[in-house]
Order: sequence, then structure tokens, then C-alpha cells
Amino acid sequence: MAELSKATEGSDGVEHALMQVCELIESAVSMHRSTPDRRAPMVLASDGPAVRREITQLMNGARHSVSVIMPGTYERAKPFAPLLGKLTALRSAGIAVRALCSPEVVAPLGLHGFTRRGTQGYDIRVSEVDLQGMIIVDGRQAFGRTGPDRNGRYLSVIADPASVRALDLMFAGVWGSAIPLAEHSRLAERLRTDSVRLILERLRAGHTDDVAAKEIQVSLRTYRRHVAAIMRDVGANSRFQAGVRAVELGLLSPCD
Repeated sequence: MAELSKATEGSDGVEHALMQVCELIESAVSMHRSTPDRRAPMVLASDGPAVRREITQLMNGARHSVSVIMPGTYERAKPFAPLLGKLTALRSAGIAVRALCSPEVVAPLGLHGFTRRGTQGYDIRVSEVDLQGMIIVDGRQAFGRTGPDRNGRYLSVIADPASVRALDLMFAGVWGSAIPLAEHSRLAERLRTDSVRLILERLRAGHTDDVAAKEIQVSLRTYRRHVAAIMRDVGANSRFQAGVRAVELGLLSPCD
């Protein structure tokens, strides 16, 4: 799909921008900590209760907007799962809420259910870019990773105006190229049939067209026609990439 291709093409630029944002944040946090009596709250990313506590506290202070980036893997995104209902409550209170997630966490977090119910009240989009978890409140405060990944991965409250502004701009850039969850769900449903799964498995395994067509008992011409359609849908440039993209979109398990 065009949207998928657009997201893929723009991911390198967004990731480069994100690196620059992280450097700015790390610099600002270091300066912040060097000032007496202004030490920012910091927790281990693996400490789920502490992470939820800090996020909830920020959310409770929201007045205008909340922007959420869910971590790119389910293991890292777990602390966000209990907070999905809180986002709904915020939206019901008139606060603008937007949430970004990766394809890998859509199914584990049960986000497809939101599109079927259509009642979550806030916008969810799916992005290819592997982002660190982050929450931005009212463009004034944020909570996310700070510092290099040594001695554990830490999350901290960020109040430096320049850092939060940079995060806001980064979020807007990723949001603009991300796919609405409803559209991602429709694509997943279309590609989740048994016949498509058989083809995706062989694409990921690197089977030749001749061998794959014989294995699933279709003509070579029919197989190639299906492959072309699948590659177009997932925005892949090669057969192997189509198999990899199927994993990224949650259409195949990494362990299959």
C-alpha cells in the first residue's frame, strides 16, 4: 500500500532525527541534574509499577493534550497496557489523545479490538520506526528514556522546554507518516488468510518460486501473481523483505 511504502521510505530520516533528539535530551537532563535540588525522577524501565506510577502522575496533570509512543516490543510495552483505559478517560474529558505503536504490539496489546469497537475515543496509528516508549503531556513535560544504555535502561521525567519541544516535533513527524490503526487492521485481515500465510512463510524462508508453487500446489503463474499482490500490500521491494515485513506486521510469528 502507498501508506506503507511512505512509512518505510521515511523511516531512515525519522530515526536520524530521533537520534538527534535523544542527544539533546541527554544533554538537557545532564544539565538538569547538575542543578541543586532539581533532580528529575528516574526509574528503571524494567520496573513496571514505577513506570506506570510516573506515567499516571503525568496523565493526571494533563490539561490539553497527551501524546503516547508505545515501545516497539511487547515486553517493553507491557507497562502501557493497563493505561489504555486511562487514555480513553482522558479523551472523554476533552483532552486530545494520540498514541503511536509498532506493528509488533498491536495484537499482544489487543489494539485490534479498539478498531472493531470504535469507541476508544482517541487516535491510534501504527509506525514502522522502532521508537522508545515516551509520553508527552501538554507540550510541557515528557517521560521517557534518558542517557546511554549502560548499567540498565532508565526512564526519567523531562521538563526542559527545548527537549520537550524536540520530542513534540519528532512525534509529529512520525505521526504524519504512520498508518491509522483501522487501516492497518484491514490490511492484516486481508493478509491473514491461510493461503497468504503459506506464501508468506515461503517468502521468508527464501524458497524459489518453482519450489514454493509446488509445495502449496498452485501454478507458477498463480503463485507469482499472489506474490506481486502481497509485496504491493506490505510495501516490500523483494520477496525476502515481504516475509520479514510479515513478521513486523504481526502476520507471522518470529518463531514460525
